[in-house]
Amino acid sequence: MAGRIPQQFIDDLINRADIVDVVDSRVALKKRGKEHIACCPFHNEKSPSFTVSQSKQFYHCFGCGAHGTALGFIMEYERLDFVDAIEVLAAEYHIDVPREQGSFNPQQDDKKPLYEILEKASLNFANELKKTPRAVEYLKQRGLSGEIAKDFQMGYAPDSWDFTLGQPGLSKEDKTACLKSGLSIEKSPQKHYDRFRDRIMFPIRDRRGRTIGFGGRILDKGEPKYLNSPETPVFHKGEELYGLYEARQSVKDLKRIVIVEGYMDVVALAQHGIKYAVATLGTATSETQISKLSRIVPELIFCYDGDAAGKKAAWRALENSLSVLRDGIQARFLFLPDGEDPDTLVRQEGQQAFEQRLSNATPLSDFMLQHLSEDLDLSSADGCGRLSEKAKPLISKIEDGVFKDLLVNQLSKMIGLSSSSLQQHIPESKNKTQTPHYNNRAVSAKHQISMTPTRLAIALLLQHPSLAKECEIPEQLLSSDMPGLKLLIQIHKTILQTDAISPSVLVERWRDTIDAPVINKLMQLDIPEAKKDTQLASLKDAFKNLLQKHKDERLQELLNKSRTSELSSDEKSELSQLYQS
Repeated sequence: MAGRIPQQFIDDLINRADIVDVVDSRVALKKRGKEHIACCPFHNEKSPSFTVSQSKQFYHCFGCGAHGTALGFIMEYERLDFVDAIEVLAAEYHIDVPREQGSFNPQQDDKKPLYEILEKASLNFANELKKTPRAVEYLKQRGLSGEIAKDFQMGYAPDSWDFTLGQPGLSKEDKTACLKSGLSIEKSPQKHYDRFRDRIMFPIRDRRGRTIGFGGRILDKGEPKYLNSPETPVFHKGEELYGLYEARQSVKDLKRIVIVEGYMDVVALAQHGIKYAVATLGTATSETQISKLSRIVPELIFCYDGDAAGKKAAWRALENSLSVLRDGIQARFLFLPDGEDPDTLVRQEGQQAFEQRLSNATPLSDFMLQHLSEDLDLSSADGCGRLSEKAKPLISKIEDGVFKDLLVNQLSKMIGLSSSSLQQHIPESKNKTQTPHYNNRAVSAKHQISMTPTRLAIALLLQHPSLAKECEIPEQLLSSDMPGLKLLIQIHKTILQTDAISPSVLVERWRDTIDAPVINKLMQLDIPEAKKDTQLASLKDAFKNLLQKHKDERLQELLNKSRTSELSSDEKSELSQLYQS
Protein backbone atom coordinates (compact mmCIF):
# COMPACT_ATOMS: atom_id res chain seq x y z
CA MET A 1 0.00 0.00 0.00
CA ALA A 2 1.38 3.42 -0.97
CA GLY A 3 2.44 5.68 1.87
CA ARG A 4 0.86 8.99 2.65
CA ILE A 5 1.84 12.21 0.94
CA PRO A 6 3.84 14.41 3.34
CA GLN A 7 1.99 17.53 4.44
CA GLN A 8 5.06 19.67 3.76
CA PHE A 9 5.02 18.55 0.12
CA ILE A 10 1.31 19.44 -0.18
CA ASP A 11 1.94 22.89 1.31
CA ASP A 12 4.92 23.51 -0.99
CA LEU A 13 3.00 22.37 -4.08
CA ILE A 14 0.05 24.63 -3.30
CA ASN A 15 2.42 27.54 -2.57
CA ARG A 16 3.98 26.99 -5.98
CA ALA A 17 0.78 26.56 -8.02
CA ASP A 18 -0.85 29.54 -9.73
CA ILE A 19 -4.62 29.22 -9.89
CA VAL A 20 -4.82 31.34 -13.06
CA ASP A 21 -2.58 28.88 -14.92
CA VAL A 22 -4.46 25.88 -13.54
CA VAL A 23 -7.92 27.19 -14.46
CA ASP A 24 -6.91 28.78 -17.78
CA SER A 25 -5.56 25.45 -19.06
CA ARG A 26 -9.09 24.05 -18.68
CA VAL A 27 -11.39 27.07 -19.05
CA ALA A 28 -10.42 30.09 -21.19
CA LEU A 29 -10.04 33.10 -18.90
CA LYS A 30 -10.21 36.79 -19.81
CA LYS A 31 -8.46 39.52 -17.83
CA ARG A 32 -10.79 42.09 -16.29
CA GLY A 33 -9.14 44.56 -13.94
CA LYS A 34 -7.20 42.66 -11.32
CA GLU A 35 -9.24 39.48 -11.77
CA HIS A 36 -9.86 36.93 -14.51
CA ILE A 37 -13.36 35.93 -15.62
CA ALA A 38 -15.10 33.19 -17.61
CA CYS A 39 -18.49 31.54 -17.98
CA CYS A 40 -18.75 29.12 -15.08
CA PRO A 41 -17.85 25.52 -15.97
CA PHE A 42 -20.05 24.21 -13.15
CA HIS A 43 -23.42 25.58 -14.29
CA ASN A 44 -25.00 26.81 -17.50
CA GLU A 45 -24.75 30.57 -18.05
CA LYS A 46 -24.46 33.05 -20.91
CA SER A 47 -22.78 35.96 -19.10
CA PRO A 48 -19.58 35.29 -17.15
CA SER A 49 -19.97 35.28 -13.37
CA PHE A 50 -16.97 33.03 -12.64
CA THR A 51 -14.01 34.97 -11.27
CA VAL A 52 -10.44 33.92 -10.48
CA SER A 53 -8.34 36.04 -8.14
CA GLN A 54 -4.59 35.73 -8.54
CA SER A 55 -3.88 37.58 -5.30
CA LYS A 56 -6.20 35.35 -3.26
CA GLN A 57 -5.43 32.21 -5.29
CA PHE A 58 -9.15 31.54 -5.11
CA TYR A 59 -12.01 31.14 -7.59
CA HIS A 60 -15.63 32.07 -7.00
CA CYS A 61 -18.79 31.95 -9.12
CA PHE A 62 -21.38 34.60 -8.25
CA GLY A 63 -24.00 32.59 -10.13
CA CYS A 64 -23.91 29.15 -8.50
CA GLY A 65 -21.63 29.79 -5.52
CA ALA A 66 -18.86 27.37 -6.56
CA HIS A 67 -15.55 28.37 -5.00
CA GLY A 68 -12.17 27.06 -3.94
CA THR A 69 -8.45 26.81 -4.57
CA ALA A 70 -6.49 25.53 -7.57
CA LEU A 71 -6.55 22.09 -6.01
CA GLY A 72 -10.28 22.35 -5.31
CA PHE A 73 -10.89 23.37 -8.93
CA ILE A 74 -9.10 20.27 -10.22
CA MET A 75 -11.11 18.07 -7.84
CA GLU A 76 -14.43 19.56 -8.96
CA TYR A 77 -13.67 20.00 -12.68
CA GLU A 78 -12.09 16.59 -13.19
CA ARG A 79 -14.15 14.78 -10.52
CA LEU A 80 -11.13 13.60 -8.59
CA ASP A 81 -10.53 12.92 -4.93
CA PHE A 82 -7.96 14.85 -2.90
CA VAL A 83 -5.00 12.51 -3.47
CA ASP A 84 -5.62 12.13 -7.21
CA ALA A 85 -5.89 15.92 -7.55
CA ILE A 86 -2.52 16.28 -5.82
CA GLU A 87 -1.05 13.86 -8.37
CA VAL A 88 -2.54 15.85 -11.29
CA LEU A 89 -1.35 19.21 -9.94
CA ALA A 90 2.15 17.87 -9.28
CA ALA A 91 2.34 16.45 -12.81
CA GLU A 92 1.53 19.87 -14.25
CA TYR A 93 4.60 21.23 -12.48
CA HIS A 94 6.68 18.14 -13.41
CA ILE A 95 7.14 17.13 -9.78
CA ASP A 96 7.13 13.57 -8.42
CA VAL A 97 4.87 13.00 -5.45
CA PRO A 98 6.79 11.57 -2.49
CA ARG A 99 5.26 9.04 -0.14
CA GLU A 100 5.96 8.21 3.48
CA GLN A 101 4.94 5.39 5.78
CA GLY A 102 3.15 5.84 9.09
CA SER A 103 -0.08 7.27 10.36
CA PHE A 104 0.45 10.83 9.18
CA ASN A 105 -2.81 12.27 7.89
CA PRO A 106 -2.50 15.39 5.71
CA GLN A 107 -6.07 16.44 6.28
CA GLN A 108 -6.63 15.31 9.86
CA ASP A 109 -10.06 14.13 8.69
CA ASP A 110 -12.10 12.72 11.57
CA LYS A 111 -14.65 11.48 9.03
CA LYS A 112 -12.09 9.32 7.26
CA PRO A 113 -12.79 6.17 9.36
CA LEU A 114 -16.48 6.44 8.37
CA TYR A 115 -15.68 6.68 4.64
CA GLU A 116 -13.30 3.74 4.95
CA ILE A 117 -15.73 1.42 6.77
CA LEU A 118 -18.55 2.34 4.36
CA GLU A 119 -16.36 1.56 1.36
CA LYS A 120 -15.33 -1.77 2.89
CA ALA A 121 -18.97 -2.60 3.52
CA SER A 122 -19.85 -1.70 -0.06
CA LEU A 123 -17.18 -4.07 -1.41
CA ASN A 124 -18.27 -6.84 0.97
CA PHE A 125 -21.91 -6.47 -0.07
CA ALA A 126 -20.89 -6.54 -3.78
CA ASN A 127 -18.85 -9.72 -3.24
CA GLU A 128 -21.71 -11.32 -1.33
CA LEU A 129 -24.10 -10.62 -4.21
CA LYS A 130 -21.94 -12.70 -6.57
CA LYS A 131 -22.10 -15.62 -4.12
CA THR A 132 -25.88 -15.50 -3.59
CA PRO A 133 -27.87 -17.06 -6.48
CA ARG A 134 -31.17 -15.99 -4.91
CA ALA A 135 -30.14 -12.30 -5.00
CA VAL A 136 -28.71 -12.60 -8.53
CA GLU A 137 -31.93 -14.22 -9.75
CA TYR A 138 -33.96 -11.40 -8.23
CA LEU A 139 -31.98 -8.79 -10.17
CA LYS A 140 -32.33 -10.82 -13.38
CA GLN A 141 -36.10 -10.91 -12.89
CA ARG A 142 -35.99 -7.11 -12.60
CA GLY A 143 -34.23 -7.00 -15.96
CA LEU A 144 -30.83 -5.93 -14.65
CA SER A 145 -27.53 -7.16 -16.01
CA GLY A 146 -24.38 -7.99 -14.11
CA GLU A 147 -22.69 -5.08 -15.86
CA ILE A 148 -25.16 -2.48 -14.59
CA ALA A 149 -25.02 -3.96 -11.08
CA LYS A 150 -21.26 -3.56 -11.23
CA ASP A 151 -21.52 0.03 -12.50
CA PHE A 152 -23.60 0.96 -9.45
CA GLN A 153 -21.65 -1.45 -7.18
CA MET A 154 -24.90 -3.07 -6.09
CA GLY A 155 -24.61 -5.72 -3.43
CA TYR A 156 -26.43 -8.01 -1.04
CA ALA A 157 -26.58 -7.91 2.77
CA PRO A 158 -27.16 -11.48 4.02
CA ASP A 159 -29.90 -12.37 6.48
CA SER A 160 -27.46 -12.13 9.37
CA TRP A 161 -27.23 -10.03 12.51
CA ASP A 162 -23.45 -9.66 12.25
CA PHE A 163 -22.33 -9.99 8.61
CA THR A 164 -20.69 -6.55 8.76
CA LEU A 165 -19.76 -6.53 12.45
CA GLY A 166 -18.34 -10.07 12.17
CA GLN A 167 -15.91 -9.37 9.32
CA PRO A 168 -12.39 -10.71 10.04
CA GLY A 169 -9.91 -8.20 11.38
CA LEU A 170 -12.51 -5.64 12.46
CA SER A 171 -10.97 -3.50 15.21
CA LYS A 172 -12.73 -1.77 18.08
CA GLU A 173 -12.35 1.51 16.16
CA ASP A 174 -13.92 -0.12 13.07
CA LYS A 175 -16.93 -1.21 15.12
CA THR A 176 -17.30 2.33 16.45
CA ALA A 177 -17.17 3.56 12.85
CA CYS A 178 -19.90 1.05 11.92
CA LEU A 179 -22.15 2.58 14.55
CA LYS A 180 -21.38 6.19 13.59
CA SER A 181 -21.85 5.48 9.88
CA GLY A 182 -25.22 3.80 10.37
CA LEU A 183 -24.10 0.30 9.39
CA SER A 184 -24.93 -1.03 12.85
CA ILE A 185 -27.46 -0.32 15.58
CA GLU A 186 -26.78 -0.21 19.33
CA LYS A 187 -29.21 -2.34 21.33
CA SER A 188 -27.22 -1.83 24.53
CA PRO A 189 -23.67 -0.61 25.30
CA GLN A 190 -22.36 -4.15 24.84
CA LYS A 191 -24.76 -5.32 22.11
CA HIS A 192 -24.68 -4.07 18.50
CA TYR A 193 -26.22 -5.64 15.39
CA ASP A 194 -26.25 -5.01 11.63
CA ARG A 195 -28.82 -2.53 10.32
CA PHE A 196 -29.15 -4.12 6.86
CA ARG A 197 -30.21 -7.77 6.60
CA ASP A 198 -31.47 -9.76 3.59
CA ARG A 199 -31.52 -6.74 1.33
CA ILE A 200 -30.28 -5.72 -2.12
CA MET A 201 -27.85 -2.90 -1.33
CA PHE A 202 -27.50 0.35 -3.24
CA PRO A 203 -24.39 2.34 -2.23
CA ILE A 204 -24.99 6.09 -2.16
CA ARG A 205 -21.97 8.09 -3.27
CA ASP A 206 -21.08 11.74 -2.87
CA ARG A 207 -19.75 13.95 -5.67
CA ARG A 208 -16.23 12.59 -5.06
CA GLY A 209 -17.37 8.99 -5.42
CA ARG A 210 -17.05 8.16 -1.72
CA THR A 211 -19.65 5.81 -0.26
CA ILE A 212 -21.60 7.81 2.33
CA GLY A 213 -24.61 5.60 2.97
CA PHE A 214 -26.86 2.84 1.65
CA GLY A 215 -30.35 2.11 0.53
CA GLY A 216 -31.47 -1.47 1.07
CA ARG A 217 -34.41 -3.18 -0.70
CA ILE A 218 -35.96 -6.19 1.03
CA LEU A 219 -35.53 -9.28 -1.12
CA ASP A 220 -38.86 -10.92 -0.36
CA LYS A 221 -41.82 -9.62 1.59
CA GLY A 222 -41.20 -7.47 4.62
CA GLU A 223 -41.30 -3.98 6.02
CA PRO A 224 -40.00 -1.51 5.32
CA LYS A 225 -39.60 -2.34 1.63
CA TYR A 226 -36.72 0.18 1.44
CA LEU A 227 -34.43 0.97 4.36
CA ASN A 228 -32.01 3.91 4.21
CA SER A 229 -28.96 4.79 6.26
CA PRO A 230 -29.76 7.25 9.06
CA GLU A 231 -28.40 10.79 9.24
CA THR A 232 -24.67 10.61 10.03
CA PRO A 233 -21.69 13.00 9.96
CA VAL A 234 -21.14 12.05 6.28
CA PHE A 235 -24.73 11.41 5.12
CA HIS A 236 -27.55 13.95 4.97
CA LYS A 237 -30.63 12.73 3.11
CA GLY A 238 -31.87 16.16 2.15
CA GLU A 239 -28.60 17.08 0.43
CA GLU A 240 -27.54 13.98 -1.50
CA LEU A 241 -29.00 12.21 -4.54
CA TYR A 242 -28.63 8.57 -5.51
CA GLY A 243 -27.02 8.13 -8.92
CA LEU A 244 -25.66 11.67 -9.33
CA TYR A 245 -22.05 10.56 -9.12
CA GLU A 246 -22.68 7.75 -11.63
CA ALA A 247 -24.51 10.12 -14.00
CA ARG A 248 -21.64 12.61 -13.99
CA GLN A 249 -19.16 9.81 -14.62
CA SER A 250 -21.20 8.25 -17.45
CA VAL A 251 -22.23 11.36 -19.37
CA LYS A 252 -19.39 13.79 -20.03
CA ASP A 253 -21.57 16.72 -21.04
CA LEU A 254 -24.82 16.43 -19.09
CA LYS A 255 -27.66 18.49 -20.56
CA ARG A 256 -30.52 17.35 -18.35
CA ILE A 257 -31.21 15.26 -15.28
CA VAL A 258 -34.33 13.22 -14.49
CA ILE A 259 -35.36 13.10 -10.83
CA VAL A 260 -37.20 9.88 -9.92
CA GLU A 261 -38.36 8.38 -6.64
CA GLY A 262 -36.56 5.04 -6.39
CA TYR A 263 -33.11 3.48 -6.54
CA MET A 264 -34.35 0.74 -8.87
CA ASP A 265 -35.77 3.39 -11.23
CA VAL A 266 -32.31 4.97 -11.57
CA VAL A 267 -30.60 1.65 -12.25
CA ALA A 268 -33.29 0.43 -14.68
CA LEU A 269 -33.15 3.66 -16.69
CA ALA A 270 -29.35 3.41 -16.85
CA GLN A 271 -29.69 -0.21 -18.00
CA HIS A 272 -31.75 1.10 -20.95
CA GLY A 273 -29.34 3.88 -21.91
CA ILE A 274 -30.88 6.73 -19.89
CA LYS A 275 -27.85 7.37 -17.68
CA TYR A 276 -28.86 10.77 -16.35
CA ALA A 277 -31.43 9.84 -13.69
CA VAL A 278 -31.08 10.44 -9.97
CA ALA A 279 -33.31 9.61 -7.01
CA THR A 280 -34.14 11.32 -3.76
CA LEU A 281 -33.43 9.31 -0.64
CA GLY A 282 -36.84 8.54 0.74
CA THR A 283 -37.75 12.20 1.23
CA ALA A 284 -39.32 14.96 -0.85
CA THR A 285 -36.97 16.66 -3.31
CA SER A 286 -35.43 19.46 -1.26
CA GLU A 287 -34.43 22.97 -2.22
CA THR A 288 -30.79 22.03 -1.53
CA GLN A 289 -30.96 19.06 -3.92
CA ILE A 290 -32.63 21.14 -6.65
CA SER A 291 -30.07 23.92 -6.21
CA LYS A 292 -27.23 21.38 -6.52
CA LEU A 293 -28.67 19.97 -9.75
CA SER A 294 -29.35 23.40 -11.26
CA ARG A 295 -25.63 24.16 -11.04
CA ILE A 296 -24.86 21.09 -13.13
CA VAL A 297 -27.49 21.09 -15.90
CA PRO A 298 -29.88 23.61 -17.48
CA GLU A 299 -32.86 21.22 -17.51
CA LEU A 300 -34.49 19.26 -14.69
CA ILE A 301 -37.31 16.79 -15.30
CA PHE A 302 -39.25 15.57 -12.27
CA CYS A 303 -40.72 12.14 -13.02
CA TYR A 304 -43.57 10.84 -10.83
CA ASP A 305 -46.41 8.34 -10.83
CA GLY A 306 -49.63 9.84 -12.14
CA ASP A 307 -51.64 9.05 -8.98
CA ALA A 308 -52.56 11.43 -6.17
CA ALA A 309 -49.38 10.64 -4.21
CA GLY A 310 -47.28 11.40 -7.29
CA LYS A 311 -49.04 14.70 -7.88
CA LYS A 312 -48.52 15.63 -4.23
CA ALA A 313 -44.80 14.83 -4.42
CA ALA A 314 -44.52 16.81 -7.66
CA TRP A 315 -46.17 19.83 -6.07
CA ARG A 316 -43.70 19.77 -3.17
CA ALA A 317 -40.87 19.63 -5.69
CA LEU A 318 -42.37 22.58 -7.56
CA GLU A 319 -42.63 24.67 -4.39
CA ASN A 320 -39.00 23.89 -3.53
CA SER A 321 -37.90 24.75 -7.08
CA LEU A 322 -39.33 28.28 -7.26
CA SER A 323 -36.72 30.06 -5.16
CA VAL A 324 -33.92 28.21 -6.97
CA LEU A 325 -35.02 28.75 -10.57
CA ARG A 326 -33.40 31.48 -12.58
CA ASP A 327 -33.20 32.38 -16.25
CA GLY A 328 -31.52 29.61 -18.22
CA ILE A 329 -32.78 26.81 -15.94
CA GLN A 330 -35.83 24.86 -17.06
CA ALA A 331 -37.90 22.58 -14.83
CA ARG A 332 -40.51 20.21 -16.23
CA PHE A 333 -42.79 17.46 -14.90
CA LEU A 334 -43.54 14.02 -16.32
CA PHE A 335 -46.44 11.98 -14.94
CA LEU A 336 -46.47 8.29 -15.83
CA PRO A 337 -49.54 6.16 -16.65
CA ASP A 338 -51.43 4.62 -13.72
CA GLY A 339 -49.67 1.67 -12.18
CA GLU A 340 -46.37 2.38 -13.92
CA ASP A 341 -43.04 3.63 -12.64
CA PRO A 342 -39.84 4.37 -14.61
CA ASP A 343 -38.52 0.89 -13.90
CA THR A 344 -41.52 -0.97 -15.36
CA LEU A 345 -42.23 1.51 -18.15
CA VAL A 346 -38.75 1.70 -19.64
CA ARG A 347 -38.61 -2.10 -19.71
CA GLN A 348 -41.90 -2.19 -21.64
CA GLU A 349 -41.29 0.54 -24.19
CA GLY A 350 -37.50 1.02 -24.32
CA GLN A 351 -35.19 4.02 -24.35
CA GLN A 352 -36.50 5.90 -27.39
CA ALA A 353 -40.16 5.91 -26.33
CA PHE A 354 -39.31 6.85 -22.76
CA GLU A 355 -37.05 9.70 -23.85
CA GLN A 356 -39.89 10.95 -26.07
CA ARG A 357 -42.03 11.16 -22.94
CA LEU A 358 -39.26 13.16 -21.28
CA SER A 359 -39.12 15.56 -24.22
CA ASN A 360 -42.89 16.08 -23.96
CA ALA A 361 -42.83 16.70 -20.19
CA THR A 362 -45.00 19.55 -18.87
CA PRO A 363 -43.22 22.87 -18.21
CA LEU A 364 -43.25 24.02 -14.60
CA SER A 365 -45.39 27.07 -15.41
CA ASP A 366 -48.10 24.93 -17.07
CA PHE A 367 -48.16 22.40 -14.23
CA MET A 368 -48.30 25.14 -11.62
CA LEU A 369 -51.19 27.04 -13.20
CA GLN A 370 -53.10 23.86 -14.10
CA HIS A 371 -52.79 22.63 -10.52
CA LEU A 372 -53.87 25.95 -9.02
CA SER A 373 -56.87 26.31 -11.35
CA GLU A 374 -58.28 22.85 -10.63
CA ASP A 375 -61.87 23.19 -9.34
CA LEU A 376 -61.93 26.92 -10.24
CA ASP A 377 -64.36 28.44 -12.74
CA LEU A 378 -62.15 30.72 -14.82
CA SER A 379 -65.18 32.04 -16.70
CA SER A 380 -66.15 33.94 -13.55
CA ALA A 381 -64.45 36.93 -11.94
CA ASP A 382 -64.43 35.09 -8.63
CA GLY A 383 -62.56 32.10 -10.10
CA CYS A 384 -60.00 34.33 -11.82
CA GLY A 385 -59.49 36.32 -8.63
CA ARG A 386 -58.95 33.18 -6.58
CA LEU A 387 -56.41 31.85 -9.10
CA SER A 388 -54.53 35.14 -8.94
CA GLU A 389 -54.45 35.07 -5.13
CA LYS A 390 -53.21 31.48 -5.08
CA ALA A 391 -50.49 32.17 -7.67
CA LYS A 392 -49.09 35.46 -6.36
CA PRO A 393 -47.20 34.14 -3.30
CA LEU A 394 -45.64 31.40 -5.43
CA ILE A 395 -44.59 33.77 -8.20
CA SER A 396 -43.07 36.13 -5.63
CA LYS A 397 -40.57 33.37 -4.70
CA ILE A 398 -39.09 33.39 -8.22
CA GLU A 399 -36.00 35.47 -8.90
CA ASP A 400 -36.74 38.52 -11.05
CA GLY A 401 -36.04 37.86 -14.72
CA VAL A 402 -37.46 36.72 -18.04
CA PHE A 403 -38.93 33.47 -16.67
CA LYS A 404 -40.86 35.30 -14.00
CA ASP A 405 -42.13 37.87 -16.52
CA LEU A 406 -43.31 35.11 -18.87
CA LEU A 407 -45.11 33.33 -16.04
CA VAL A 408 -46.88 36.56 -15.07
CA ASN A 409 -47.85 37.04 -18.71
CA GLN A 410 -49.21 33.48 -18.89
CA LEU A 411 -51.29 34.02 -15.74
CA SER A 412 -52.55 37.39 -17.00
CA LYS A 413 -53.93 35.73 -20.15
CA MET A 414 -55.73 33.10 -18.08
CA ILE A 415 -57.49 35.63 -15.85
CA GLY A 416 -57.96 38.40 -18.44
CA LEU A 417 -55.90 41.04 -16.66
CA SER A 418 -52.97 42.91 -18.19
CA SER A 419 -49.57 41.70 -17.07
CA SER A 420 -48.62 45.21 -15.92
CA SER A 421 -51.71 45.40 -13.69
CA LEU A 422 -51.09 41.92 -12.33
CA GLN A 423 -47.43 42.70 -11.64
CA GLN A 424 -48.44 45.55 -9.34
CA HIS A 425 -50.16 43.06 -7.03
CA ILE A 426 -47.26 40.58 -6.84
CA PRO A 427 -44.81 41.14 -3.95
CA GLU A 428 -41.16 41.70 -4.83
CA SER A 429 -39.10 38.57 -5.14
CA LYS A 430 -37.72 37.43 -1.80
CA ASN A 431 -34.57 36.48 -3.71
CA LYS A 432 -34.03 39.92 -5.17
CA THR A 433 -30.33 40.59 -4.86
CA GLN A 434 -29.41 43.45 -2.58
CA THR A 435 -25.89 44.77 -2.63
CA PRO A 436 -24.49 45.43 0.82
CA HIS A 437 -21.08 47.04 1.10
CA TYR A 438 -17.97 46.47 3.13
CA ASN A 439 -15.62 49.43 3.12
CA ASN A 440 -17.50 50.78 0.08
CA ARG A 441 -16.83 47.62 -1.95
CA ALA A 442 -19.77 45.48 -3.08
CA VAL A 443 -20.18 41.98 -1.63
CA SER A 444 -22.57 39.38 -3.10
CA ALA A 445 -25.66 39.13 -0.89
CA LYS A 446 -25.68 35.32 -0.91
CA HIS A 447 -22.12 35.29 0.45
CA GLN A 448 -22.57 37.88 3.19
CA ILE A 449 -21.08 37.26 6.58
CA SER A 450 -21.50 39.61 9.52
CA MET A 451 -18.17 41.32 10.22
CA THR A 452 -16.57 41.18 13.67
CA PRO A 453 -13.00 42.02 14.74
CA THR A 454 -12.26 38.28 14.90
CA ARG A 455 -13.50 37.61 11.38
CA LEU A 456 -11.75 40.68 9.99
CA ALA A 457 -8.48 39.48 11.54
CA ILE A 458 -9.00 35.97 10.11
CA ALA A 459 -9.83 37.39 6.66
CA LEU A 460 -6.70 39.54 6.66
CA LEU A 461 -4.49 36.61 7.66
CA LEU A 462 -6.12 34.28 5.13
CA GLN A 463 -5.78 36.68 2.23
CA HIS A 464 -2.40 38.15 3.27
CA PRO A 465 -0.50 35.42 5.19
CA SER A 466 2.73 37.45 5.33
CA LEU A 467 1.09 39.75 7.92
CA ALA A 468 1.34 37.00 10.54
CA LYS A 469 5.12 37.45 10.87
CA GLU A 470 4.73 41.13 11.65
CA CYS A 471 1.88 41.06 14.14
CA GLU A 472 1.71 38.89 17.25
CA ILE A 473 -1.57 37.94 18.89
CA PRO A 474 -1.70 39.55 22.38
CA GLU A 475 -0.81 36.96 25.02
CA GLN A 476 -3.99 37.57 27.05
CA LEU A 477 -6.08 36.44 24.07
CA LEU A 478 -4.35 33.06 23.86
CA SER A 479 -6.38 31.77 26.82
CA SER A 480 -9.62 33.58 25.92
CA ASP A 481 -12.72 31.59 24.97
CA MET A 482 -14.30 34.31 22.84
CA PRO A 483 -16.01 32.88 19.72
CA GLY A 484 -13.67 32.44 16.77
CA LEU A 485 -10.46 33.16 18.66
CA LYS A 486 -9.35 29.53 18.63
CA LEU A 487 -9.51 29.48 14.83
CA LEU A 488 -7.71 32.82 14.57
CA ILE A 489 -4.89 31.55 16.79
CA GLN A 490 -4.63 28.29 14.82
CA ILE A 491 -4.40 30.13 11.48
CA HIS A 492 -1.75 32.54 12.83
CA LYS A 493 0.25 29.61 14.23
CA THR A 494 -0.07 27.56 11.01
CA ILE A 495 1.23 30.43 8.87
CA LEU A 496 4.32 30.79 11.08
CA GLN A 497 4.94 27.03 11.19
CA THR A 498 4.46 26.34 7.45
CA ASP A 499 5.81 29.60 6.05
CA ALA A 500 2.61 29.79 3.96
CA ILE A 501 2.71 32.48 1.31
CA SER A 502 -0.36 31.34 -0.65
CA PRO A 503 -3.83 31.69 0.89
CA SER A 504 -4.64 28.34 -0.75
CA VAL A 505 -2.40 26.53 1.74
CA LEU A 506 -4.62 27.68 4.58
CA VAL A 507 -7.89 26.91 2.79
CA GLU A 508 -6.68 23.39 2.02
CA ARG A 509 -5.43 22.85 5.58
CA TRP A 510 -9.01 23.36 6.78
CA ARG A 511 -10.73 21.37 4.00
CA ASP A 512 -13.53 19.12 5.32
CA THR A 513 -13.34 20.62 8.82
CA ILE A 514 -16.12 22.30 10.78
CA ASP A 515 -14.48 25.69 10.15
CA ALA A 516 -14.24 25.26 6.35
CA PRO A 517 -17.51 27.14 5.55
CA VAL A 518 -16.53 30.31 7.42
CA ILE A 519 -12.98 30.19 5.98
CA ASN A 520 -14.37 29.97 2.45
CA LYS A 521 -16.73 32.89 3.07
CA LEU A 522 -13.94 35.03 4.49
CA MET A 523 -11.81 34.19 1.46
CA GLN A 524 -14.61 35.59 -0.72
CA LEU A 525 -14.76 38.80 1.31
CA ASP A 526 -13.67 41.71 -0.85
CA ILE A 527 -11.08 43.54 1.23
CA PRO A 528 -10.11 46.80 -0.49
CA GLU A 529 -6.66 46.96 -2.06
CA ALA A 530 -4.25 48.75 0.25
CA LYS A 531 -0.55 49.03 1.01
CA LYS A 532 0.90 46.44 3.34
CA ASP A 533 1.31 49.04 6.09
CA THR A 534 -2.40 49.81 5.95
CA GLN A 535 -3.33 46.11 6.06
CA LEU A 536 -0.99 45.60 9.02
CA ALA A 537 -2.54 48.55 10.82
CA SER A 538 -6.01 47.06 10.23
CA LEU A 539 -4.88 43.73 11.69
CA LYS A 540 -3.34 45.41 14.75
CA ASP A 541 -6.55 47.40 15.26
CA ALA A 542 -8.55 44.16 15.12
CA PHE A 543 -6.27 42.59 17.75
CA LYS A 544 -6.58 45.74 19.88
CA ASN A 545 -10.37 45.61 19.67
CA LEU A 546 -10.38 41.94 20.59
CA LEU A 547 -8.11 42.58 23.58
CA GLN A 548 -10.40 45.36 24.80
CA LYS A 549 -13.44 43.13 24.39
CA HIS A 550 -11.68 40.39 26.36
CA LYS A 551 -10.86 42.85 29.16
CA ASP A 552 -14.43 44.16 29.23
CA GLU A 553 -15.83 40.63 29.49
CA ARG A 554 -13.36 39.69 32.23
CA LEU A 555 -14.15 42.88 34.14
CA GLN A 556 -17.87 42.14 34.01
CA GLU A 557 -17.23 38.54 35.09
CA LEU A 558 -15.29 39.67 38.19
CA LEU A 559 -17.87 42.32 39.06
CA ASN A 560 -20.68 39.76 38.87
CA LYS A 561 -18.73 37.38 41.07
CA SER A 562 -18.00 40.13 43.65
CA ARG A 563 -21.75 40.60 44.17
CA THR A 564 -22.25 37.04 45.33
CA SER A 565 -18.92 36.04 46.90
CA GLU A 566 -15.58 37.34 48.16
CA LEU A 567 -12.88 37.79 45.50
CA SER A 568 -9.44 36.33 46.11
CA SER A 569 -6.48 38.68 46.47
CA ASP A 570 -5.33 37.83 42.94
CA GLU A 571 -8.81 38.55 41.57
CA LYS A 572 -8.95 41.86 43.39
CA SER A 573 -5.57 42.82 41.94
CA GLU A 574 -6.75 41.79 38.46
CA LEU A 575 -9.94 43.82 38.89
CA SER A 576 -7.93 46.87 39.85
CA GLN A 577 -5.70 46.50 36.78
CA LEU A 578 -8.73 46.09 34.51
CA TYR A 579 -10.25 49.31 35.88
CA GLN A 580 -7.03 51.15 35.04
CA SER A 581 -6.60 49.71 31.52
